[in-house]
Amino acid sequence: MRFTIIILSLLIAIAFVGSSIASPPGKTVEYAGGDQGKIIFNGNTHGPKQGMKCNDCHPKPFTMKKGTFKMSNEDHGKPVFCGKCHDGKEHNGKVVFSQSDEKDCGKCHKKEEVKEEVKEEVKEEIKKQCEEEKK
Repeated sequence: MRFTIIILSLLIAIAFVGSSIASPPGKTVEYAGGDQGKIIFNGNTHGPKQGMKCNDCHPKPFTMKKGTFKMSNEDHGKPVFCGKCHDGKEHNGKVVFSQSDEKDCGKCHKKEEVKEEVKEEVKEEIKKQCEEEKK
């Protein structure tokens, strides 16, 4: 009996640790976006209401441990991280905006924090990626 209580206590503790790391519906997580400004991840738009399950994104491409996610400019627009779903195609019955479309940058990046020269650099990078995709 004592062994069962210990095991149950450990399982409950592990469940609480796991849920504190995840971004549940109703919670917003901010990531340092470097030169492109802070990135806002909204748990309301990435959850059960959209037909999503935790394992759609975790552990791949996103690890569950806070502070371990690193995305470079080279990863942007590729179907690796956000681009896995944010590709302008239909997912779970809804067309999801493309992370390669410059008009949608502000949906994730805080516009006021993005420097003008970075915006131009990103536009050029997006154009290159689109040209490569057409090949």
